[in-house]
Formats: sequence, structure tokens, C-alpha cells
Amino acid sequence: MLKALILNQQDKQTLAQVSDIEEHQLPEGEVTVAVEYSSLNYKDGLAITGAGKIIREFPMVPGIDFAGTVTQSNNDRYQPGDKVVLTGWGVGETHWGGLAERARVKADWLVPLPEGLSCEQTMVIGTAGLTAMLCVQALQDAGLTPESGEILVTGASGGVGSVAITLLSALGYRVAAVTGRASQNGALLKQLGASTIVERSELEEPAKPLEKQRWAGAIDTVGSKMLAKVLAQTDYNGAVAACGLAGGFDLPTTVMPFILRNVRLQGIDSVYCPMEKRQQAWQRLSELLPESFYQQASQTISLEEVPAFAQAIIQGQVTGRTLVKLG
Repeated sequence: MLKALILNQQDKQTLAQVSDIEEHQLPEGEVTVAVEYSSLNYKDGLAITGAGKIIREFPMVPGIDFAGTVTQSNNDRYQPGDKVVLTGWGVGETHWGGLAERARVKADWLVPLPEGLSCEQTMVIGTAGLTAMLCVQALQDAGLTPESGEILVTGASGGVGSVAITLLSALGYRVAAVTGRASQNGALLKQLGASTIVERSELEEPAKPLEKQRWAGAIDTVGSKMLAKVLAQTDYNGAVAACGLAGGFDLPTTVMPFILRNVRLQGIDSVYCPMEKRQQAWQRLSELLPESFYQQASQTISLEEVPAFAQAIIQGQVTGRTLVKLG
């Protein structure tokens, strides 16, 4: 018997319960993995609490990422004993995910564990870290260098934000971190590499079409009016990588930053990111993140604790990355 977090729906309410299942109940797939670690992301929080319409079919095992050891494989690329990591591809949304002691998935969805990283470390990075790396690469592709100026990171206390700050700092950028809990999280954000702490309230007022130029670029995890404010404050020739919608999926802005300041808005998707780009990003993550990052930016919980932490993460009460230890 295997332990899994099972989501069901009753009277339009999502119910989450840790239950025992048998391995034959796992969905079809070429590779079966003994999950060692999963993690809790904002999207997982939406799915588990039912606060967002993430899950369409029930029952469902949530968990959009995991790392572990192959136990069975019908694909030549993977053999029992291989260490692998999975992020994205709709796992934990349309296909049973990582919050279980076993997962069965397509071989194409897996990436060999990056050299030099453990399963635990890859989940400290997780989907959030992969997304952060893709955002940083987008800013670099836009021509932004450390000499360009300060880079703003919104939602800095969250998973994507905390990894983005660490990566940008490691690359020599000056980073301004936006948080609504400066007194609680300011010291940690500075440890991660932020040079400036920005109160969230400064960016919550409706944006003018153009405002004083403040940021060479930005990584935005919030969306909505905060993203509009960031765009209005971005320097000429600046770039903003947008990867989240914690504040909403609308964008109340104008064309002015784009046509008068040559600002670039780059959307970032890590779910269906092509394999070559995905592997390059993982390699860069393994090279750039310092050992200290894995100690100060994460906490580890049990499967039974996940529902309570899911409530906390959608309420903005979780700092850094949250790992789930399985097996």
C-alpha cells in the first residue's frame, strides 16, 4: 500500500485526505518513480484548497513536481535506480502528481537528476526555481546586464521570488525585493541577495500610463495592477518577465511603456518548456545556487501537513520553498 494525498469533490467543495492506495491504481505511464520529495507551490495551494479551478477531474493526486528513483520503466532512456526530476506537463492537474509515494508518468516528462544535486535539493529548487531561472534568462536575452540597473522582484517572499533573488545576486545584479511582510522577511531577503526591500503597498496604487523610471527590469509573479505599476516604472529599453497571477490575471495598463519606452514584456511558461531549454536551465541552477541557499530558503513538512500549508500558501503566509518528504 502507498500513501497519497487524494483530492475529491463533494457539493462543489474540494476535499483533501491522505489515503492508502495500491500501485495498480496509478495512472498509465511508461515510468514508475518512488517519490522521495515533492514540494508545495502556489498552484498546488489553489488545487488542494479548491481556491482555483486547477483540477477538472476527480479523484486527483496533486503535486506539480517531484524527484525520486525509477522503480519500473518501459522506456530505454530510464532504468530502475535512475534518479529523475519532474516539473510541469500538467502533472498534479490532469495527471496524478507528486504528493504520493509513487508516481507513474510519461518518459518524455522526466529529466535526469542534474549532476551535483540531490533529490532534496532539486525540490528546494522545484517548479518555482525552474521558473525563476527561465525569468532570469529572459532578462539576459533582452540584453540586461548588472550595469543596466536595479532589477525588481515582486512576490519576493515566495518560491519563485526567493530563487530569483538568489540567482540575480549570484550573477552580479542589484535586486529590489517587494514584500508585504518587510519586518518579518526583510532580513531573509537580504541574506538571499536583495539590496533593497520595497513595501508592497508602494506598488498597489493604480498605475499612471507612465511613471518615474526606477527599474532596469523586473521579474513579476503577481500580475494585475502590480504588473501594470511595474511596467509604468520600467526604464527605457527595460524588460519585464511575467510568470504569475497571485494578484489576478487582468492587466490594467496602456501601450505607453511599450511604444514610448521600448519596454519588453516577456511571458514565462515552465509547464511545457521544451526539453533542451529545460535541461539548460537545470544545469545553470546547479551551477549558480550556493550551498547556503538550500538551508535558508526552505522548510520540510510531511504529507499529512500539506492541507494546512496549502491554506497558508494561498494566504501569503509561507516564506521560501516548502518541501514534502515522502517514502
